[in-house]
Amino acid sequence: MSDPRTRAATLPLATRIGQVNQRLKGWEAVRWVDGAPRVTDVLRREVDRWGGLGALYGVLRADPWSAVRWDNGIPPERSAEAYAAVQDHVNTHGDGIPVLFVEEAPHGLMALGGTTLPVNLALGAGMDADLTEELAAAVAAEARARGTHVALVSGLDVLRDPRWGRAEECFSEDPALAALLVEATVRGMQGTASPADPIDGAHVAVVAKHLAGQGAGIGGRNGSGAPVGRRELGEIHLRPAYAAARAGVAGFMAAYNDVDGVPCSANEELLTGTLREQWGWDGVVMADGTAIDRLRDSSPDPAFAAALALRAGVDLSLWDEAFTHLEAAIERGLVDEAVLDRAADRVLALKRRLGLFGDQVPGVPVERDVVALVERAARRSVVLVDDGGVLPLRPGQTLAVVGPNADDLDAQLGDYTPPRPAPDPVASTVRSALAARFGADRVRHAPGSRLRGPLDDPAALDAVRAAADGADVCVVVLGGTSRRTYDDEFADNGAVDGPALDTTNGEGVDLSSVALPQAQLDVVRAARAGGTPVVGVVLDGRPRALTELRTLVDALLVVPFPGPTGGEAIAAALCDGTASGRLPATFPAADGVMPVAHDERMETARGYVDTDVLRRLPLGTAHLPGVSLRLGGEAVSVAASALASGGAVHLAVEVTNEGQAEVSLPVPVYGRRHEPGVRPRRRQLLAVRRATVAPGATTQVAFELGLDELGSWATGAPEAAPVTLSVWCTPEPDPPAHALPVRVTDQNGATPWER
Repeated sequence: MSDPRTRAATLPLATRIGQVNQRLKGWEAVRWVDGAPRVTDVLRREVDRWGGLGALYGVLRADPWSAVRWDNGIPPERSAEAYAAVQDHVNTHGDGIPVLFVEEAPHGLMALGGTTLPVNLALGAGMDADLTEELAAAVAAEARARGTHVALVSGLDVLRDPRWGRAEECFSEDPALAALLVEATVRGMQGTASPADPIDGAHVAVVAKHLAGQGAGIGGRNGSGAPVGRRELGEIHLRPAYAAARAGVAGFMAAYNDVDGVPCSANEELLTGTLREQWGWDGVVMADGTAIDRLRDSSPDPAFAAALALRAGVDLSLWDEAFTHLEAAIERGLVDEAVLDRAADRVLALKRRLGLFGDQVPGVPVERDVVALVERAARRSVVLVDDGGVLPLRPGQTLAVVGPNADDLDAQLGDYTPPRPAPDPVASTVRSALAARFGADRVRHAPGSRLRGPLDDPAALDAVRAAADGADVCVVVLGGTSRRTYDDEFADNGAVDGPALDTTNGEGVDLSSVALPQAQLDVVRAARAGGTPVVGVVLDGRPRALTELRTLVDALLVVPFPGPTGGEAIAAALCDGTASGRLPATFPAADGVMPVAHDERMETARGYVDTDVLRRLPLGTAHLPGVSLRLGGEAVSVAASALASGGAVHLAVEVTNEGQAEVSLPVPVYGRRHEPGVRPRRRQLLAVRRATVAPGATTQVAFELGLDELGSWATGAPEAAPVTLSVWCTPEPDPPAHALPVRVTDQNGATPWER
């Protein structure tokens, strides 16, 4: 017989309301006291009020916002004991329904001892779905072995404005690349192939965030409205979510922003109409932190706000007070009790899927060389833009390694990162990695400036000049950081809410300008003042305007925050020629050139009269010496009806490596889609595959372009329709002369252009 506790209708009203509430911050509910976990009065009161807990967020969370450090946090090896203390208290003093333990995993488990991965934007540069899946599986196994059930995972946001501070949490500006890597992440973390599959003891349930359109906020401001139409929403912002739903993702997080004025956490068309009715998905929708309380600006009181969210399709709150008013909302007729039952049933179904009823599924330790995976991902995130004939660096050279990010580990890690252990056995900065290769006596260092603002000390540039004087090459490491300190002030949701002295990236750190600050460019000018060749390295979590910098350096590398092993990854690129990433987003020609994404629609306007917009660096940019790509074949066709039934067009890209070493690289296929009555996008990424090519060899990389690649995404799900496409694989923003025509035909074997 099934456990009666798994059916909401059998439970008291208070218990059902308790199951859809996730109000507590876990580090305040469980304290580590005298070497053991202790539940607090905060937790006791909550259990007494509701007869249990639906979910508990952040028992293990460690970062400046939670104020959890190595000296006061739960030791990694004792995590399961902390969770057990909560479950034991609920079983003894509550309804006995197990608690879901929820933790953040934006790029690794955000807990003491959690493995920190390169940020999503770095994985986007690597364009490697298989590696992304392996990394996700490693994080999931680590989290589940410690007792975690649910991971909150970034990746749905599509980067449409580089001013947005959370750019680093996006895989790309391109929805196809974001969808590819989101789907890989869900597969890796959940270990399932469909929504019905149980999640075993080596995996965790994923709540993917954020739904939807948060990357299209007005002016790049976090949480601002997304003024996009239904087609733009479907083609750009819903495609990654559809991929996650198709992979059986356990949950979605409704975003803070509104879409055309309707807040996502109150958007029934999105959370019920699209997710459940159109896509047939039936997991848990969780609100972002305090997002339901924020509905007070569009509702008269908390009960009304709660009813808005519940009716729309939100099943689980996060830190909200409003959802505690659901009983009043039901009594006032604002929402039917059956709607509450539906939400509670979904929460209970997730607990069943995780095996929490009956004999609970224990975490299963998995042997995996996680450090090697992280190192590989960091190396694949490095993008070579120009080599200028000064790379690779040669043994015996004397180097000046300067700039504000040259020797700053925090600047490599990204936002929402737990404290690193000290000493850190795997970490490296650019300075330390080059010193290990060349010898400390051959690596001179001077930071030169801060990341933002004017120079603190004019003599700092003199130190840069002195370091560069007599050096064979000067490596200047610039960019940004998502560093947060325990002295920062934070908003309720963990975003910086006060002065972040030198922070340039992260939630709540949106910029009006994406130009590199003049203080950093002054460091470059000082470095090259004596004629020393200069290699620029931009280590950042957002696209930057690099046009001026490119005139000041001989070679240039771009590296989205690569994680703790990033220093060695950059050193390998400089010395061994291992840079193999591609830009995952377009870097604008100048500050203020917005929008900038490579797949913006074609315009009749000429652009800006004061800026050459063609000096931008579009998505996919990479300098790969000795490597050439050619798309072979002739015009191909597929019927729309066949495409809808699983048919596909098969193409191949010929990759030739004329170099002396093996290369690994992402091989892209771009297309321009011509649909009657719809203005084309300049180009779209249709597909990308990672390939390895031996020296002096040529490899055929096969592509199967099916409904996802050739169909219309106007509604947020792929649909077949007769169209024509121009397809190519080289960097041009427009179809080159050798572009391959691809036709999706109607029942008469024609396209609209042939009627």
